[in-house]
Amino acid sequence: MSGLPRDPADDHGPPGASGVPGGSGVPGGSGAAVASGASGVAGASGGPAGEPLTPPVLLSSLLGDRELGLRHLAGPATAGVHGVHASEMPDPSPYLLGGELLLTAGAGPADDPDGYVARLARAGAAALGFGVAPVHEEVPAALAEACARHGLPLLEVPPRTPFSAVARAVGRLLAEARTRELRRVTEAQQALAAAAARPDPVPAVLARLAASLGGSVALWPGGRQAGPELPVPAREALSALLARVGREGGPATATDRAGGHHLAAYALAGRAALGTATPARAPGDHTVASVAAVLLTLLTAERPAGAEAAALTRLLLGDAVDGVLGPGPWYVVHARGAGDPQALAAALGTVLLDPHEGGVRLLTDREPAPQPGWRLGVSAPAAPDALATADARAGRALQRAEAARTPLARHTDPGLAGLVGEAEARAHAEALLGPLSPALRETLRGWLAHHGNWDRTAAALGIHRNTVRQRVARAAELLDRDLDDADVRMELWFALRGTSARGGG
Repeated sequence: MSGLPRDPADDHGPPGASGVPGGSGVPGGSGAAVASGASGVAGASGGPAGEPLTPPVLLSSLLGDRELGLRHLAGPATAGVHGVHASEMPDPSPYLLGGELLLTAGAGPADDPDGYVARLARAGAAALGFGVAPVHEEVPAALAEACARHGLPLLEVPPRTPFSAVARAVGRLLAEARTRELRRVTEAQQALAAAAARPDPVPAVLARLAASLGGSVALWPGGRQAGPELPVPAREALSALLARVGREGGPATATDRAGGHHLAAYALAGRAALGTATPARAPGDHTVASVAAVLLTLLTAERPAGAEAAALTRLLLGDAVDGVLGPGPWYVVHARGAGDPQALAAALGTVLLDPHEGGVRLLTDREPAPQPGWRLGVSAPAAPDALATADARAGRALQRAEAARTPLARHTDPGLAGLVGEAEARAHAEALLGPLSPALRETLRGWLAHHGNWDRTAAALGIHRNTVRQRVARAAELLDRDLDDADVRMELWFALRGTSARGGG
Protein backbone atom coordinates (compact mmCIF):
# COMPACT_ATOMS: atom_id res chain seq x y z
CA MET A 1 0.00 0.00 0.00
CA SER A 2 1.72 3.10 -1.23
CA GLY A 3 2.72 5.69 1.39
CA LEU A 4 2.08 3.44 4.39
CA PRO A 5 4.58 1.55 6.56
CA ARG A 6 4.88 -2.12 5.68
CA ASP A 7 3.27 -4.63 8.01
CA PRO A 8 5.67 -7.50 8.66
CA ALA A 9 2.62 -9.77 8.71
CA ASP A 10 2.37 -9.30 4.96
CA ASP A 11 5.60 -11.27 4.50
CA HIS A 12 4.31 -14.45 6.11
CA GLY A 13 2.04 -17.30 5.22
CA PRO A 14 -1.33 -18.13 6.72
CA PRO A 15 -1.86 -18.17 10.48
CA GLY A 16 -0.54 -21.28 12.10
CA ALA A 17 2.72 -21.22 10.12
CA SER A 18 6.05 -20.00 11.40
CA GLY A 19 6.45 -16.35 12.26
CA VAL A 20 5.50 -16.21 15.94
CA PRO A 21 7.51 -18.37 18.36
CA GLY A 22 5.88 -21.73 18.63
CA GLY A 23 5.63 -22.70 14.95
CA SER A 24 2.56 -24.55 13.74
CA GLY A 25 -0.57 -24.41 15.77
CA VAL A 26 -0.01 -20.82 16.91
CA PRO A 27 -3.42 -19.15 16.98
CA GLY A 28 -2.27 -15.86 15.62
CA GLY A 29 1.06 -16.35 13.93
CA SER A 30 2.00 -13.12 12.22
CA GLY A 31 0.16 -13.55 8.93
CA ALA A 32 -2.61 -11.15 7.93
CA ALA A 33 -5.85 -13.12 7.88
CA VAL A 34 -8.74 -11.64 5.93
CA ALA A 35 -12.28 -12.97 5.95
CA SER A 36 -13.18 -14.23 2.51
CA GLY A 37 -15.42 -11.90 0.56
CA ALA A 38 -16.19 -10.38 -2.82
CA SER A 39 -13.19 -8.08 -2.85
CA GLY A 40 -10.38 -8.40 -0.34
CA VAL A 41 -11.86 -7.63 3.05
CA ALA A 42 -15.24 -9.22 3.34
CA GLY A 43 -17.95 -6.61 3.44
CA ALA A 44 -15.67 -3.90 2.04
CA SER A 45 -17.31 -0.54 1.51
CA GLY A 46 -19.27 -0.03 -1.63
CA GLY A 47 -22.74 1.20 -0.76
CA PRO A 48 -23.96 4.79 -0.68
CA ALA A 49 -21.90 7.16 1.45
CA GLY A 50 -19.42 4.38 2.21
CA GLU A 51 -22.00 1.98 3.68
CA PRO A 52 -20.95 -1.69 3.56
CA LEU A 53 -22.60 -3.81 0.91
CA THR A 54 -23.14 -6.60 3.46
CA PRO A 55 -24.68 -6.40 6.96
CA PRO A 56 -22.06 -6.86 9.69
CA VAL A 57 -21.57 -10.02 11.71
CA LEU A 58 -22.71 -9.44 15.28
CA LEU A 59 -20.13 -10.13 17.95
CA SER A 60 -22.70 -12.27 19.72
CA SER A 61 -22.75 -14.64 16.73
CA LEU A 62 -19.02 -15.24 17.04
CA LEU A 63 -19.19 -15.61 20.79
CA GLY A 64 -21.98 -18.14 20.37
CA ASP A 65 -19.89 -20.35 18.05
CA ARG A 66 -18.75 -23.15 20.35
CA GLU A 67 -16.15 -24.44 17.89
CA LEU A 68 -14.29 -21.11 18.07
CA GLY A 69 -14.45 -20.92 21.85
CA LEU A 70 -14.04 -17.14 21.96
CA ARG A 71 -14.52 -15.42 25.32
CA HIS A 72 -15.52 -11.79 25.93
CA LEU A 73 -13.18 -10.14 28.44
CA ALA A 74 -13.62 -6.35 28.35
CA GLY A 75 -15.28 -3.46 26.56
CA PRO A 76 -18.79 -3.55 25.10
CA ALA A 77 -20.31 -6.96 24.39
CA THR A 78 -21.93 -5.72 21.17
CA ALA A 79 -20.26 -4.76 17.88
CA GLY A 80 -20.64 -5.28 14.16
CA VAL A 81 -17.74 -7.01 12.38
CA HIS A 82 -17.18 -6.43 8.65
CA GLY A 83 -13.89 -8.30 8.26
CA VAL A 84 -10.87 -9.85 9.98
CA HIS A 85 -7.25 -8.71 9.99
CA ALA A 86 -4.27 -10.22 11.83
CA SER A 87 -1.17 -8.18 12.61
CA GLU A 88 1.70 -8.02 15.12
CA MET A 89 2.62 -4.42 14.28
CA PRO A 90 2.75 -1.88 17.12
CA ASP A 91 0.39 0.27 15.01
CA PRO A 92 -1.73 -1.66 12.48
CA SER A 93 -4.28 1.17 12.21
CA PRO A 94 -3.10 2.38 8.74
CA TYR A 95 -4.16 -1.01 7.36
CA LEU A 96 -7.71 -0.90 8.72
CA LEU A 97 -10.79 0.23 6.78
CA GLY A 98 -12.98 0.22 9.88
CA GLY A 99 -15.18 -2.53 11.29
CA GLU A 100 -12.46 -5.20 11.48
CA LEU A 101 -11.89 -7.77 14.20
CA LEU A 102 -8.13 -7.36 14.69
CA LEU A 103 -6.32 -10.52 15.81
CA THR A 104 -2.95 -10.45 17.58
CA ALA A 105 -0.80 -12.91 19.52
CA GLY A 106 0.45 -10.08 21.75
CA ALA A 107 3.60 -8.71 20.09
CA GLY A 108 1.89 -5.54 18.88
CA PRO A 109 0.42 -4.20 22.12
CA ALA A 110 3.23 -5.46 24.37
CA ASP A 111 5.05 -2.15 24.97
CA ASP A 112 2.17 0.36 25.06
CA PRO A 113 -1.25 -1.30 25.57
CA ASP A 114 -3.14 1.95 26.10
CA GLY A 115 -1.69 3.70 23.03
CA TYR A 116 -2.23 0.56 20.96
CA VAL A 117 -5.91 0.29 21.88
CA ALA A 118 -6.47 4.04 21.46
CA ARG A 119 -5.11 3.88 17.89
CA LEU A 120 -7.38 0.92 17.05
CA ALA A 121 -10.42 2.72 18.46
CA ARG A 122 -9.66 5.85 16.40
CA ALA A 123 -9.27 3.70 13.27
CA GLY A 124 -12.74 2.25 13.80
CA ALA A 125 -11.76 -1.33 14.68
CA ALA A 126 -14.81 -3.36 15.73
CA ALA A 127 -13.02 -5.53 18.30
CA LEU A 128 -9.65 -6.94 19.36
CA GLY A 129 -9.04 -10.69 19.48
CA PHE A 130 -6.06 -11.79 21.63
CA GLY A 131 -4.57 -15.22 20.99
CA VAL A 132 -3.19 -16.71 24.22
CA ALA A 133 -0.07 -18.91 24.01
CA PRO A 134 2.71 -19.08 23.07
CA VAL A 135 3.69 -15.44 23.71
CA HIS A 136 1.29 -14.91 26.61
CA GLU A 137 -0.33 -17.50 28.87
CA GLU A 138 -3.22 -15.13 29.50
CA VAL A 139 -4.48 -11.80 28.28
CA PRO A 140 -2.48 -9.00 30.00
CA ALA A 141 -4.55 -7.10 32.57
CA ALA A 142 -3.24 -3.76 31.23
CA LEU A 143 -4.64 -4.57 27.78
CA ALA A 144 -8.06 -5.47 29.22
CA GLU A 145 -8.11 -2.23 31.21
CA ALA A 146 -7.21 -0.21 28.10
CA CYS A 147 -10.00 -1.86 26.07
CA ALA A 148 -12.52 -1.09 28.81
CA ARG A 149 -11.28 2.50 28.99
CA HIS A 150 -11.53 3.11 25.22
CA GLY A 151 -14.73 1.10 24.66
CA LEU A 152 -13.12 -1.54 22.40
CA PRO A 153 -14.48 -5.10 22.77
CA LEU A 154 -11.73 -7.56 23.78
CA LEU A 155 -12.02 -11.27 22.98
CA GLU A 156 -9.77 -14.12 24.12
CA VAL A 157 -8.87 -16.59 21.36
CA PRO A 158 -7.96 -19.99 22.87
CA PRO A 159 -4.77 -21.82 21.82
CA ARG A 160 -6.73 -24.46 19.91
CA THR A 161 -8.36 -21.89 17.61
CA PRO A 162 -6.27 -20.69 14.62
CA PHE A 163 -6.88 -17.16 13.51
CA SER A 164 -7.77 -18.52 10.09
CA ALA A 165 -10.72 -20.36 11.68
CA VAL A 166 -12.02 -17.04 13.03
CA ALA A 167 -11.60 -15.43 9.61
CA ARG A 168 -13.46 -18.27 7.88
CA ALA A 169 -16.29 -18.10 10.38
CA VAL A 170 -16.68 -14.36 9.78
CA GLY A 171 -16.58 -14.91 6.02
CA ARG A 172 -19.29 -17.56 6.23
CA LEU A 173 -21.52 -15.41 8.42
CA LEU A 174 -21.02 -12.41 6.12
CA ALA A 175 -22.03 -14.48 3.09
CA GLU A 176 -25.17 -15.67 4.89
CA ALA A 177 -26.03 -12.11 5.92
CA ARG A 178 -25.53 -10.85 2.38
CA THR A 179 -27.84 -13.55 1.00
CA ARG A 180 -30.54 -12.62 3.52
CA GLU A 181 -30.21 -8.93 2.67
CA LEU A 182 -30.35 -9.55 -1.10
CA ARG A 183 -33.46 -11.66 -0.60
CA ARG A 184 -35.05 -8.90 1.48
CA VAL A 185 -34.26 -6.26 -1.15
CA THR A 186 -35.61 -8.44 -3.97
CA GLU A 187 -38.85 -9.13 -2.13
CA ALA A 188 -39.23 -5.41 -1.32
CA GLN A 189 -38.74 -4.46 -4.97
CA GLN A 190 -41.36 -6.96 -6.09
CA ALA A 191 -43.79 -5.70 -3.46
CA LEU A 192 -43.24 -2.08 -4.55
CA ALA A 193 -43.88 -2.99 -8.18
CA ALA A 194 -47.10 -4.74 -7.19
CA ALA A 195 -48.18 -1.69 -5.14
CA ALA A 196 -47.57 0.58 -8.13
CA ALA A 197 -50.07 -1.48 -10.15
CA ARG A 198 -52.94 -0.93 -7.69
CA PRO A 199 -55.86 1.44 -8.39
CA ASP A 200 -54.50 4.09 -5.98
CA PRO A 201 -50.76 3.53 -6.55
CA VAL A 202 -49.07 6.45 -4.75
CA PRO A 203 -50.45 5.72 -1.24
CA ALA A 204 -49.88 2.00 -1.88
CA VAL A 205 -46.21 2.52 -2.76
CA LEU A 206 -45.68 4.77 0.26
CA ALA A 207 -47.28 2.23 2.61
CA ARG A 208 -45.29 -0.65 1.11
CA LEU A 209 -42.03 1.34 1.37
CA ALA A 210 -42.68 2.19 5.03
CA ALA A 211 -43.33 -1.48 5.80
CA SER A 212 -40.22 -2.64 3.90
CA LEU A 213 -37.97 -0.15 5.71
CA GLY A 214 -39.63 -0.54 9.09
CA GLY A 215 -40.03 3.22 9.41
CA SER A 216 -41.88 6.28 8.12
CA VAL A 217 -41.94 7.86 4.65
CA ALA A 218 -43.22 11.16 3.28
CA LEU A 219 -43.85 12.69 -0.14
CA TRP A 220 -43.12 16.40 -0.58
CA PRO A 221 -44.86 18.68 -1.38
CA GLY A 222 -48.36 17.58 -0.46
CA GLY A 223 -47.70 16.01 2.91
CA ARG A 224 -48.67 12.44 1.97
CA GLN A 225 -47.00 10.00 4.36
CA ALA A 226 -47.08 6.47 5.73
CA GLY A 227 -45.73 4.73 8.82
CA PRO A 228 -45.52 5.70 12.51
CA GLU A 229 -45.61 9.32 13.64
CA LEU A 230 -42.10 10.76 13.99
CA PRO A 231 -40.77 12.65 17.00
CA VAL A 232 -40.62 16.40 16.45
CA PRO A 233 -36.79 16.65 15.95
CA ALA A 234 -36.85 13.90 13.32
CA ARG A 235 -39.93 15.36 11.58
CA GLU A 236 -38.41 18.85 11.37
CA ALA A 237 -35.04 17.56 10.15
CA LEU A 238 -36.73 15.42 7.47
CA SER A 239 -38.76 18.41 6.28
CA ALA A 240 -35.55 20.40 5.90
CA LEU A 241 -33.97 17.57 3.86
CA LEU A 242 -36.99 17.32 1.58
CA ALA A 243 -36.96 21.04 0.89
CA ARG A 244 -33.23 20.88 0.22
CA VAL A 245 -33.35 18.15 -2.46
CA GLY A 246 -36.58 19.53 -3.92
CA ARG A 247 -35.29 23.02 -4.64
CA GLU A 248 -33.84 24.07 -7.99
CA GLY A 249 -30.17 23.10 -8.20
CA GLY A 250 -30.44 20.98 -5.05
CA PRO A 251 -28.69 17.62 -4.59
CA ALA A 252 -30.24 14.39 -5.85
CA THR A 253 -30.06 12.80 -2.37
CA ALA A 254 -29.30 13.93 1.18
CA THR A 255 -29.04 12.20 4.57
CA ASP A 256 -29.12 13.22 8.23
CA ARG A 257 -29.75 11.84 11.72
CA ALA A 258 -32.17 13.34 14.24
CA GLY A 259 -34.55 12.21 16.96
CA GLY A 260 -33.02 8.72 17.02
CA HIS A 261 -33.78 8.18 13.31
CA HIS A 262 -31.75 7.79 10.13
CA LEU A 263 -33.13 10.23 7.57
CA ALA A 264 -32.80 10.25 3.78
CA ALA A 265 -34.35 12.32 0.99
CA TYR A 266 -34.49 11.55 -2.75
CA ALA A 267 -35.26 14.08 -5.48
CA LEU A 268 -38.11 13.22 -7.84
CA ALA A 269 -39.11 14.88 -11.10
CA GLY A 270 -40.74 18.31 -10.96
CA ARG A 271 -38.88 19.32 -7.78
CA ALA A 272 -40.81 16.81 -5.66
CA ALA A 273 -39.00 14.65 -3.11
CA LEU A 274 -39.35 11.39 -1.17
CA GLY A 275 -38.23 11.19 2.46
CA THR A 276 -37.54 8.16 4.68
CA ALA A 277 -36.98 7.91 8.44
CA THR A 278 -35.95 4.64 10.11
CA PRO A 279 -34.78 3.79 13.65
CA ALA A 280 -32.06 1.60 12.13
CA ARG A 281 -30.54 1.49 8.64
CA ALA A 282 -29.82 -1.73 6.75
CA PRO A 283 -27.40 -1.83 3.78
CA GLY A 284 -30.18 -2.52 1.26
CA ASP A 285 -32.44 0.33 2.42
CA HIS A 286 -30.92 2.78 -0.07
CA THR A 287 -31.62 0.40 -2.97
CA VAL A 288 -35.23 -0.16 -1.86
CA ALA A 289 -35.87 3.57 -1.42
CA SER A 290 -34.29 4.34 -4.82
CA VAL A 291 -36.66 1.90 -6.53
CA ALA A 292 -39.60 3.55 -4.78
CA ALA A 293 -38.32 6.98 -5.88
CA VAL A 294 -38.28 5.87 -9.54
CA LEU A 295 -41.80 4.44 -9.26
CA LEU A 296 -43.14 7.57 -7.57
CA THR A 297 -41.54 9.76 -10.23
CA LEU A 298 -43.32 7.78 -12.92
CA LEU A 299 -46.61 7.91 -10.99
CA THR A 300 -46.55 11.62 -10.14
CA ALA A 301 -44.65 13.34 -12.97
CA GLU A 302 -46.62 15.19 -15.61
CA ARG A 303 -45.97 14.19 -19.18
CA PRO A 304 -44.51 16.79 -21.60
CA ALA A 305 -47.11 19.27 -22.76
CA GLY A 306 -47.38 22.79 -24.08
CA ALA A 307 -44.14 24.74 -24.04
CA GLU A 308 -42.04 21.83 -22.76
CA ALA A 309 -43.25 19.52 -25.53
CA ALA A 310 -42.57 22.26 -28.09
CA ALA A 311 -39.09 22.73 -26.64
CA LEU A 312 -38.32 19.03 -27.00
CA THR A 313 -39.65 18.99 -30.57
CA ARG A 314 -37.54 22.00 -31.52
CA LEU A 315 -34.49 20.45 -29.90
CA LEU A 316 -34.90 17.30 -31.94
CA LEU A 317 -35.44 19.38 -35.11
CA GLY A 318 -32.33 21.45 -34.35
CA ASP A 319 -34.11 24.76 -33.84
CA ALA A 320 -33.39 27.29 -31.09
CA VAL A 321 -35.42 26.97 -27.89
CA ASP A 322 -34.28 30.14 -26.14
CA GLY A 323 -37.18 31.65 -24.20
CA VAL A 324 -39.15 28.39 -24.07
CA LEU A 325 -37.09 26.52 -21.48
CA GLY A 326 -35.64 27.94 -18.28
CA PRO A 327 -32.06 29.25 -18.30
CA GLY A 328 -30.64 25.87 -17.30
CA PRO A 329 -27.94 24.73 -17.61
CA TRP A 330 -29.36 21.79 -19.55
CA TYR A 331 -27.83 18.43 -20.45
CA VAL A 332 -28.67 16.46 -23.58
CA VAL A 333 -28.36 12.70 -23.06
CA HIS A 334 -28.19 9.99 -25.71
CA ALA A 335 -28.73 6.51 -24.28
CA ARG A 336 -28.77 2.95 -25.55
CA GLY A 337 -29.81 -0.07 -23.51
CA ALA A 338 -32.46 -2.67 -22.85
CA GLY A 339 -34.29 -0.91 -20.00
CA ASP A 340 -37.50 1.08 -19.84
CA PRO A 341 -36.99 4.59 -21.29
CA GLN A 342 -39.58 6.04 -18.92
CA ALA A 343 -37.71 4.58 -15.92
CA LEU A 344 -34.45 5.99 -17.28
CA ALA A 345 -36.05 9.42 -17.63
CA ALA A 346 -37.33 9.21 -14.06
CA ALA A 347 -33.89 8.25 -12.77
CA LEU A 348 -32.40 11.26 -14.57
CA GLY A 349 -35.08 13.57 -13.17
CA THR A 350 -36.84 14.49 -16.41
CA VAL A 351 -39.94 13.82 -18.49
CA LEU A 352 -38.43 15.23 -21.69
CA LEU A 353 -37.47 12.16 -23.67
CA ASP A 354 -37.61 10.86 -27.21
CA PRO A 355 -37.55 7.04 -27.44
CA HIS A 356 -36.64 5.99 -30.94
CA GLU A 357 -35.37 2.90 -32.69
CA GLY A 358 -31.89 2.18 -31.40
CA GLY A 359 -31.90 4.46 -28.37
CA VAL A 360 -33.31 7.34 -26.37
CA ARG A 361 -32.67 11.09 -26.32
CA LEU A 362 -33.39 13.07 -23.17
CA LEU A 363 -33.16 16.63 -21.92
CA THR A 364 -32.58 17.24 -18.20
CA ASP A 365 -31.54 20.05 -15.89
CA ARG A 366 -29.84 17.62 -13.46
CA GLU A 367 -26.29 16.40 -14.06
CA PRO A 368 -26.69 12.78 -15.26
CA ALA A 369 -25.03 9.84 -13.50
CA PRO A 370 -24.45 6.29 -14.82
CA GLN A 371 -27.59 4.13 -14.88
CA PRO A 372 -27.66 0.31 -14.67
CA GLY A 373 -28.35 -1.37 -18.00
CA TRP A 374 -27.65 1.77 -20.09
CA ARG A 375 -24.76 3.41 -21.91
CA LEU A 376 -25.04 7.19 -21.81
CA GLY A 377 -23.51 9.98 -23.85
CA VAL A 378 -23.86 13.31 -22.06
CA SER A 379 -23.31 16.78 -23.46
CA ALA A 380 -21.57 19.54 -21.56
CA PRO A 381 -23.94 21.93 -19.71
CA ALA A 382 -25.63 24.11 -22.30
CA ALA A 383 -27.89 27.14 -22.47
CA PRO A 384 -31.25 26.73 -24.26
CA ASP A 385 -29.97 28.38 -27.43
CA ALA A 386 -27.07 25.86 -27.67
CA LEU A 387 -29.05 22.62 -27.34
CA ALA A 388 -28.78 21.69 -31.01
CA THR A 389 -24.98 21.61 -30.71
CA ALA A 390 -25.25 19.80 -27.39
CA ASP A 391 -27.48 17.20 -29.06
CA ALA A 392 -24.80 16.38 -31.63
CA ARG A 393 -22.09 16.25 -28.96
CA ALA A 394 -24.15 13.90 -26.81
CA GLY A 395 -24.44 11.57 -29.79
CA ARG A 396 -20.65 11.51 -30.23
CA ALA A 397 -20.19 10.98 -26.50
CA LEU A 398 -22.44 7.90 -26.71
CA GLN A 399 -20.29 6.54 -29.52
CA ARG A 400 -17.23 6.93 -27.29
CA ALA A 401 -19.01 5.23 -24.39
CA GLU A 402 -19.87 2.25 -26.57
CA ALA A 403 -16.38 2.05 -28.06
CA ALA A 404 -14.80 2.14 -24.59
CA ARG A 405 -17.54 -0.07 -23.06
CA THR A 406 -18.05 2.44 -20.26
CA PRO A 407 -21.44 3.26 -18.72
CA LEU A 408 -21.16 7.00 -19.36
CA ALA A 409 -19.07 9.35 -21.48
CA ARG A 410 -19.24 13.14 -21.30
CA HIS A 411 -18.42 15.71 -23.93
CA THR A 412 -15.70 17.83 -22.34
CA ASP A 413 -13.08 18.40 -25.05
CA PRO A 414 -12.99 21.98 -26.32
CA GLY A 415 -12.09 23.10 -29.81
CA LEU A 416 -11.34 20.73 -32.71
CA ALA A 417 -10.61 17.81 -30.39
CA GLY A 418 -14.23 17.84 -29.32
CA LEU A 419 -15.53 17.52 -32.87
CA VAL A 420 -14.18 13.99 -33.35
CA GLY A 421 -14.74 11.06 -31.02
CA GLU A 422 -11.70 9.66 -29.25
CA ALA A 423 -12.04 6.22 -30.82
CA GLU A 424 -12.29 7.62 -34.36
CA ALA A 425 -9.45 10.08 -33.84
CA ARG A 426 -7.15 7.43 -32.41
CA ALA A 427 -7.96 4.94 -35.18
CA HIS A 428 -7.18 7.56 -37.84
CA ALA A 429 -3.93 8.58 -36.12
CA GLU A 430 -2.72 5.00 -35.77
CA ALA A 431 -3.53 4.23 -39.39
CA LEU A 432 -1.71 7.37 -40.58
CA LEU A 433 1.35 6.94 -38.36
CA GLY A 434 1.50 3.14 -38.54
CA PRO A 435 4.69 2.99 -40.68
CA LEU A 436 6.68 5.10 -38.17
CA SER A 437 8.70 3.70 -35.29
CA PRO A 438 8.45 5.37 -31.86
CA ALA A 439 11.75 7.17 -32.48
CA LEU A 440 10.57 8.53 -35.82
CA ARG A 441 7.27 9.66 -34.29
CA GLU A 442 9.06 11.46 -31.47
CA THR A 443 11.46 13.20 -33.85
CA LEU A 444 8.71 14.20 -36.28
CA ARG A 445 6.58 15.57 -33.46
CA GLY A 446 9.50 17.60 -32.10
CA TRP A 447 10.34 18.92 -35.55
CA LEU A 448 6.76 20.03 -36.16
CA ALA A 449 6.55 21.57 -32.69
CA HIS A 450 9.63 23.68 -33.48
CA HIS A 451 8.25 24.75 -36.88
CA GLY A 452 10.81 22.74 -38.85
CA ASN A 453 13.87 24.24 -37.10
CA TRP A 454 16.60 21.57 -37.17
CA ASP A 455 18.80 23.04 -34.44
CA ARG A 456 16.05 23.65 -31.88
CA THR A 457 14.61 20.19 -32.53
CA ALA A 458 18.01 18.59 -32.02
CA ALA A 459 18.55 20.51 -28.78
CA ALA A 460 15.12 19.59 -27.46
CA LEU A 461 15.56 15.87 -28.24
CA GLY A 462 19.23 15.70 -27.25
CA ILE A 463 20.37 14.32 -30.62
CA HIS A 464 22.54 15.64 -33.46
CA ARG A 465 20.92 17.92 -36.06
CA ASN A 466 21.96 15.49 -38.82
CA THR A 467 20.10 12.71 -37.01
CA VAL A 468 17.02 14.94 -37.00
CA ARG A 469 17.38 15.50 -40.77
CA GLN A 470 17.81 11.79 -41.45
CA ARG A 471 14.80 10.78 -39.31
CA VAL A 472 12.48 13.42 -40.76
CA ALA A 473 13.50 12.42 -44.30
CA ARG A 474 12.89 8.77 -43.47
CA ALA A 475 9.48 9.61 -42.00
CA ALA A 476 8.50 11.52 -45.14
CA GLU A 477 9.60 8.54 -47.24
CA LEU A 478 7.63 6.00 -45.17
CA LEU A 479 4.52 8.18 -45.08
CA ASP A 480 4.86 9.14 -48.74
CA ARG A 481 3.90 12.71 -47.81
CA ASP A 482 5.32 16.12 -48.72
CA LEU A 483 6.32 17.65 -45.38
CA ASP A 484 6.61 21.10 -46.99
CA ASP A 485 2.82 21.07 -47.49
CA ALA A 486 1.06 22.99 -44.68
CA ASP A 487 -2.02 20.72 -44.85
CA VAL A 488 0.17 17.63 -44.45
CA ARG A 489 1.98 19.17 -41.49
CA MET A 490 -1.32 20.07 -39.81
CA GLU A 491 -2.77 16.57 -40.26
CA LEU A 492 0.40 14.93 -38.91
CA TRP A 493 0.54 17.33 -35.98
CA PHE A 494 -2.99 16.50 -34.83
CA ALA A 495 -2.35 12.77 -35.29
CA LEU A 496 0.91 12.89 -33.30
CA ARG A 497 -0.64 15.07 -30.62
CA GLY A 498 -3.56 12.68 -30.26
CA THR A 499 -1.46 9.53 -29.93
CA SER A 500 0.88 11.23 -27.47
CA ALA A 501 -1.99 12.46 -25.29
CA ARG A 502 -3.49 8.96 -25.20
CA GLY A 503 -0.30 7.11 -24.50
CA GLY A 504 0.55 6.12 -28.02
CA GLY A 505 4.01 5.85 -29.67
